[in-house]
Amino acid sequence: MTAAQTAPSPLSTTLPKRPLRVAILGATGAVGQELLELLAERSFPVAELIPLASPRSAGQKLAWQGQEFTLQVADQALFEGVDLVLASAGGAASKQWAPIAAQAGAVVIDNSSAFRMDPAVPLVVPEVNPEAAFGHGGIIANPNCTTILLTLALAPLAARRAIRRVVVSTYQSASGAGARAMEELRSLSRTVLDGGEPISSVLPHSLAFNLFLHNSPLQPNGYCEEELKMLHETRKIMGLPELRLSATCVRVPVLRAHSEAVNIEFEEPFPVSEARALLAQAPGVELRDDFEANRFPMPTDVTGRDPVAVGRIRQDLSDPNALELWLCGDQIRKGAALNAIQIAELLIAGPPAAGGVA
Repeated sequence: MTAAQTAPSPLSTTLPKRPLRVAILGATGAVGQELLELLAERSFPVAELIPLASPRSAGQKLAWQGQEFTLQVADQALFEGVDLVLASAGGAASKQWAPIAAQAGAVVIDNSSAFRMDPAVPLVVPEVNPEAAFGHGGIIANPNCTTILLTLALAPLAARRAIRRVVVSTYQSASGAGARAMEELRSLSRTVLDGGEPISSVLPHSLAFNLFLHNSPLQPNGYCEEELKMLHETRKIMGLPELRLSATCVRVPVLRAHSEAVNIEFEEPFPVSEARALLAQAPGVELRDDFEANRFPMPTDVTGRDPVAVGRIRQDLSDPNALELWLCGDQIRKGAALNAIQIAELLIAGPPAAGGVA
């Protein structure tokens, strides 16, 4: 039994409808910084902010909403009286501190992979499975960035016709590897343009004018960890434990915003016009599908923005039951920080009406 399963449930699976004491675990990272920006942008009800960081950042100052905060190292006493913990400091930190914060009565929304496949921990995309959030025992997992973007496009189509199989290829930006990888892409691109030899110290290979297969650990079956996350997490979020899904994940020289080429095989034919209409009105999705101008989603369309842009929806010429589509979404925003805050907002609002979508 995991720590998440043994942690006592809070008195309520919702959050109070009052200003909250909010701790951010990993406040100095790329996602932590985006969390701070979004808390302000969305007027999230924060009564007190507690920014937590690694020992090397302890004591440094952090400015937010006209106030100056001192970064602290996580400690059990700091979670007493905290309502909400937004965790984005990596799996090891989450495994150590999330159960402690939950035991203290906080709701932890964790951006790492530490608890995603724990059957006792909900894995939530608010536009897709909002009801799952209210089955938590103190910890809610935020899905992998590529999975979040994919399920936003799959869910409205799966609600209309059963999906048989999904094949997806991802084009993942440097932001997925953190702020240091983004800065390295900038600096090594300058090196190449100046005629130098790009030598990477953050990623295993230089991304400057280059791409490579995703650098997460390879598994015995030949897939990397990132590709298997997409399989298992999509199954869990969509409640399709037998879904056939195969992914190929690629790191590309884009600063932020991931892209995905998706082939979806249904149990029966799915008219393109119907799929386009469903995606045009799907929550969290923005349709960009201009065939006349040959203009479809690009990372620059979604960088710094909330929606996942979907387009190039077309009939698969090799299979009458399959559709092809292309999507782009900001990895740091909807792929991480925004989704976490939307989960918190969902817990404040309370369970959706039967059949409703957040």
